Amino acid sequence: MIPSNIKALILDMDGVVWKADAPIGNLGKIFARIRERGLKFVFATNNGTKTPEEYQQKLKELGVEIEASHVVTSALGIAFMLARIFPRGAKIFMIGEYGMRVALEEKGFEILSVENAPEAEAVVMGIDRGINFQKIAEATLLVRAGIPFYTTNTDRTFPTPRGEIPGSGAWLSVVTTATGVEPIVAGKPFPYLIELSLEKLGTKKEETLVVGDRLETDIAAGQGVGCPTALVLSGVSTKEQADQWRPQPDMIADSLSLLVS
Repeated sequence: MIPSNIKALILDMDGVVWKADAPIGNLGKIFARIRERGLKFVFATNNGTKTPEEYQQKLKELGVEIEASHVVTSALGIAFMLARIFPRGAKIFMIGEYGMRVALEEKGFEILSVENAPEAEAVVMGIDRGINFQKIAEATLLVRAGIPFYTTNTDRTFPTPRGEIPGSGAWLSVVTTATGVEPIVAGKPFPYLIELSLEKLGTKKEETLVVGDRLETDIAAGQGVGCPTALVLSGVSTKEQADQWRPQPDMIADSLSLLVS
């Protein structure tokens, strides 16, 4: 199904490769087929909860051997973004998980506790399964006071085998409603993760296929950069929604397995 001019894939993870911890198809066979076709690939995910090394281990357990450098997360994206703006040692109030903390600390930022939140020079939000009212309240107070506001992504939901649950964007909406301030976004649909992925692949945009399950993030990001795109229907967006999307994805498949078959 993939045309012969395509030399590389930029793959989303949630809804494309797995739902929560459940693989979508036989991943060992799928990636063996990708390699048989001579396609290079990287993963570009808005989910910054894990480090690239943790994603590497998760894929290994599911039968896919990769290098950690094959994974580009929104946590890495936001860390690189902030490093261009703030000096090392800048104090960050973070609502997020381990993957974001590691990415920010590797760039030399100090992560503040809730108690020390008033010292923050920036507020950064992502998926946080330990979120609570106190964290949201501190973020709101800081943003209302004019502290710069950033997020890894605005995905409203997160796919699981049972259905969709609140994603980063759902929690962001609490702060944006309370402050009237929209955050600066590092992840898809903004181009940074796709551009970083293209650098890792070393391929031209016209020969690199962006594969995702969300029209408003994955497909929009690929189209915004000028890459061909493929929507898989194993995650969030539906065929009916794709039919209404303009411009339409270049390809639509039920799953990654069928896309690369």
